[in-house]
Amino acid sequence: MSRSRICKGCWEQMRIPVPLRGPASIPFRAFGIRPSRMNPNTCTVCELMFTRVMKARKITVDVSVLFADLRGYTALSQSLSADTVSSLLDDFYDECSAAIWEFDGLLNKTVGDAIMAIFNFPIPHQDHAERAVLAAREIQRRCQLRRELRLAEGAGLDGGELGVGIGIDTGEASFGEFGRSHRDLTAIGTVVNTAARAQSAAEAGRILVTRAVCERAQSQTAASEGREYRLKGFEKPIELYAI
Repeated sequence: MSRSRICKGCWEQMRIPVPLRGPASIPFRAFGIRPSRMNPNTCTVCELMFTRVMKARKITVDVSVLFADLRGYTALSQSLSADTVSSLLDDFYDECSAAIWEFDGLLNKTVGDAIMAIFNFPIPHQDHAERAVLAAREIQRRCQLRRELRLAEGAGLDGGELGVGIGIDTGEASFGEFGRSHRDLTAIGTVVNTAARAQSAAEAGRILVTRAVCERAQSQTAASEGREYRLKGFEKPIELYAI
């Protein structure tokens, strides 16, 4: 992945060229401004959501949300050594982050064997739903290649490792810092919940997206077929599309 020399978020949002790398970035490091852990092409100022956001506790943004989960992690942890399981999880995180950052997404959370990514904030793109789909496909491609590499190395695996299920939804979400005793910078709302539940319904190697994603990313989802799923927390069935 190519690394930007200035913060894409600050430039797109405020047209301020904040240096991330090179000699010009050194004075900024003294003030704690450095590449963000959520996306190395944005800065720590973006993590604080900029001055206009910090004046409000949260804002409403149009985003695409992606959840990806490493399938069978609990079973693997019981059958493989701790070092091997830890290495598999590292591989999963590495491949997910590289794919998400390639399409200007924000790696918002890593929770156990799952990740949550947000597209269209703080780096805005009109085609953020399409970028989320492309990132999901790239995650699957990267994890498949990593799995084949491990098998070729004779790592004592059976080929079922690094199977990933992915869910995506798009729409409005509330973004900001939530919580009292523990402040957490994240997005909340129905879009987030739906993407998470779609991921839970996706089998290893599959990507499930909502109708909203299909409508906004038609070039990537035109051949997909939908069916209704009963998702936890939703009274009515939700139509999801395998892509």
